[in-house]
Amino acid sequence: MGNDGGSIPTRRELVKNAARNPNTSELKATQIEAQTHAWTYCPLSNRSLAAPIVSDCAGALYNKDAILEQLLPKDDNVPASIIKEKADVLQGRVKGLRDVVEVKFTVIKEGKVEKKICPITSKELGPSTKAVYLVPCGHAFSEVAIREVAGESCVECNESYTSENVIPILPIAKEDIEKLAARMNKLKEAGVTHSLKKAPGSKKRKKKAEADSSAADGNVSETNGKSPAEGLSEKTKARLVGSGSGTPQSRSGTSTPVSSGIKNAATASLTAKVLGEQEERNKRRKVGLNDNLKSLFSNSGYSAQTHKGGDFMTRGYSLPKKT
Repeated sequence: MGNDGGSIPTRRELVKNAARNPNTSELKATQIEAQTHAWTYCPLSNRSLAAPIVSDCAGALYNKDAILEQLLPKDDNVPASIIKEKADVLQGRVKGLRDVVEVKFTVIKEGKVEKKICPITSKELGPSTKAVYLVPCGHAFSEVAIREVAGESCVECNESYTSENVIPILPIAKEDIEKLAARMNKLKEAGVTHSLKKAPGSKKRKKKAEADSSAADGNVSETNGKSPAEGLSEKTKARLVGSGSGTPQSRSGTSTPVSSGIKNAATASLTAKVLGEQEERNKRRKVGLNDNLKSLFSNSGYSAQTHKGGDFMTRGYSLPKKT
C-alpha cells in the first residue's frame, strides 16, 4: 500500500478488542437464543412447530409429519448430504413411531399469537420456563407444577405414570441429560421403547436367549444311557447333519444318529456342501502328500532296468552291484 494518497492501518486500529472468552451473561443470552429457536422450529424440516408435535427420548421437539417423512424410504434424487444431515439430527434415537411420544400442549390464543401454557400454573412454556411431559399420555406441564402435585396420575387424563417417565423438554442441565440416557438404557434392556411400547423384535430376542440357555443346560447335563447327540442343541445338530444322511461323523469315525435336521432346504444343502468340503480338506491333511508328489517316490527302491524308457529326470543312475 502507499503512493495512492491513502494510509496504512496498523493492527491497533484494525483489532479494537482483544480475543476473550464470553462472560456469563453472553453465554446465557446465547443459550436462551438457542432454546427459543428449538421451541419455535423443527430441527428436521426447519419449519415452525405445529400440532401434532412429537418428542424423542432426549426431549427434543419435532413436527410429526417431518418424522414420518424421515422414516419413509428416500427418493433417488435426494442428495446424500441432506440425508446425512437429518440422520445426524436424530442421532439414531428415532427408528419408528414407537420411539416418539406426541406432546399435548395446552394452547391459548392472544390475537394471532398462540402460546403454550401449563394447565395448572398457567405459566407460558418456553425457554424461560422449565417444562416436562408425561409418558405415555404426553401432556405437558411446568416442572414446578409436577413437583408440587407429586401424584401418580396425570391431572389432565388420569393416566398413571412414574417419576422416571417425567421427561424434560429440551433439557440443558447435565443431570437431566444423564438421567434421560440412563432411562433409555434401562428401557432397551427391558425391550421397551420410549413410548413404553414393546420394541420390534423383542420377542425374537427373548426366544433366542431362552433357546441358548436351554442348549447350555442340555450340554451340561449328563447323558445316562443316551447317545451323545441327544445332549446337543438344535443348532449343533443342524451343523452336524450331512446331505440327507442325518448321521454326523465323530472324530473316531463312528456315526451318531441325530433325530432332527434343518427344515430349510436351501440351508440344508449349503450346510451339506460346506461339511463335505471340510471333510475333503481333513482327508488331504491326513494323507499329507498329493498324488503328483507321490509319483516321484517309490517304496520298493530304484531299478535302472525298469526305468530304461524314462527321461533324464526319472531314469536316474544306479551303481553296479559288488559280486
